[in-house]
Amino acid sequence: MATTKAKDFAGKMTELESLVTQLESGDLSLEESLKAFENGIRLIRDCQNRLQSAEQKVSQLLEDNGALKQQPVAGNTHTE
Repeated sequence: MATTKAKDFAGKMTELESLVTQLESGDLSLEESLKAFENGIRLIRDCQNRLQSAEQKVSQLLEDNGALKQQPVAGNTHTE
């Protein structure tokens, strides 16, 4: 079972893919499967938050006299 705490989005996606593979294999006990599922839900929520934060950042890039200007994101949901 993946035990590393991935910090970046790609690392979390890799960890999630590993959990899915383990769950699909059917080799885990019920307790291990539940723990993997809980871990997967946590990773999915964190990835969704990161994607939402990135989407907000992109949407707040405004055209200002031909130059891009980035504005701070209000209510950032990113958690570490």
